[in-house]
Amino acid sequence: MLTGKSILLIVGGGISAYKTPELVRLITRAGGDVRVILTKAGSEFVTPLTLGSVSGKKVHEALFSLTDEAEMGHIELSRAADLVVVAPATADMMAKAASGLANDLASTALLATDKPVLMAPAMNVRMWLHAATQRNLATLRADGIAFIGPNEGAMACGEFGLGRMAEPEEILGAISAHFSARTGALAGKHVLITAGPTHEPIDPVRYIANRSSGKQGYALAEAARDAGARVTLVSGPVTLTDPAGVTIIRVETAREMQDAVEAALPADLAIFAAAVADWRVADAKPEKIKKDGKAPAPLKLAENPDILAGVSRHATKRPKLVVGFAAETEKVLAHAAAKRARKGCDVIVANDVSPESGVMGGDRNRVHILSDSGTESLPEMAKSEVAQALVARFAALLEKKT
Repeated sequence: MLTGKSILLIVGGGISAYKTPELVRLITRAGGDVRVILTKAGSEFVTPLTLGSVSGKKVHEALFSLTDEAEMGHIELSRAADLVVVAPATADMMAKAASGLANDLASTALLATDKPVLMAPAMNVRMWLHAATQRNLATLRADGIAFIGPNEGAMACGEFGLGRMAEPEEILGAISAHFSARTGALAGKHVLITAGPTHEPIDPVRYIANRSSGKQGYALAEAARDAGARVTLVSGPVTLTDPAGVTIIRVETAREMQDAVEAALPADLAIFAAAVADWRVADAKPEKIKKDGKAPAPLKLAENPDILAGVSRHATKRPKLVVGFAAETEKVLAHAAAKRARKGCDVIVANDVSPESGVMGGDRNRVHILSDSGTESLPEMAKSEVAQALVARFAALLEKKT
């Protein structure tokens, strides 16, 4: 997906620099060409030999290297790339870039480049939240620099919070999204996706839910992003890593998901992959229901809003292509066809989620696509491959409608 693309990677001085050889490996495996600038502080955490071995190219370190300036000066180095990636982007490096300082090879290359820049910040949580860093962040964003992360988590200093560098796979996703946004089949389109289960409270500690993991919906978000779309992912409670380059709106209940979907419209393509609970408890208790030796009163249920049908019949903001999912345990195609007619959507993606299929919570899926053109059955594949195949077909259907 990065074939023919040239990446200049600037490695700053932070403990997370140890992740950069893996990032270089992922970029090269995706077809990209990587040149590396290693700062003096960065060399305290990763060696030029390691980065040179995985990139297959000389690692550049010194601004005043006679050999480097003769062979490829810092101006050429900064402009020969299609994208400049800074990982880790330390507080010091962000401050230099925001102020236009140029006192080493890395900062000089950043000031001299006329190509897009993507930064992956990494620093202590207090440094990240400091007013000076936030001012620099605002300045860099205003200058057109893109960011991936930072993530929240435990840090080498022993503290916890925002400041961890995005994982190499996330940075690769952001790099891919940068290029696909210009050339992909969904370039310039807004894709709205729902994923995961919903949790319907019984009381403050108990809820009604289902076994959806959200994996297929999240894979669809990544595939749509890679096809160039601006993606909004409305997610129920899951334990998955946020897809890079995707706007994520977190919800818990079906009614919250309905509100989030409505707020995210308009969209060119809407994919409803979430397993929304059909029912909620009508009188959820404000306090925990205590066990007192007697059976609790039966739960009174109320029907949840039908998000798919509501968007399919939206009077003013109906997407050009609306896709629903039908997770069935028997009579898969018959039930899916009936659901498509009942909901009013353009496409239904059906799959067998019976326990023996292993689909719910698993990493593989086998789907059937029902549309006006008939039924197409795809072979069993990894959910990421299913997502790529589905997005390609949705893009083609959307093209016919525009």
